[in-house]
Amino acid sequence: MDLRPYLNRFVIVGALIFAGILILITIILIGWTSPRFSPEVGFAPADLTMIPAPTHTPAASATPTVDPFATPTVDANTIHIDGYAQITGTGGDGLRIRSAPGLNTETVFRGEESEVFLVKDGPQEADGYTWWYLVASYDETRAGWAASEFLAVVPEP
Repeated sequence: MDLRPYLNRFVIVGALIFAGILILITIILIGWTSPRFSPEVGFAPADLTMIPAPTHTPAASATPTVDPFATPTVDANTIHIDGYAQITGTGGDGLRIRSAPGLNTETVFRGEESEVFLVKDGPQEADGYTWWYLVASYDETRAGWAASEFLAVVPEP
């Protein structure tokens, strides 16, 4: 097929003019639709909130005295109120944290394996398990009852 009759100077000049018009239209459309910088807005830095990891500050040690009416001391190797407990033994599946002690109560959220909580209440017995009320120290809305079978004591320093 012979293309020479179609490749004369009028066709080539016309194609170049047509391409130039398309480029000009593209530049105009990009210029009108792109956001413009406004000097009144200025620079707005992002806010970053750092949430520190939970730590336990031990109480000041007092001189031991013998008081027959004193409450018994808590074993540091058992789960206790105002101590920390860590989810463990779920095989990575997490632990259902419930609205009340018992297997038939509503699941509030799923605690992740190795997540640490502050123990606020308990123990309570229900459905063959011992239940403790846990609260995440970094988010008070992450709170509920968990079975002690899947909790480990976080030792106090």
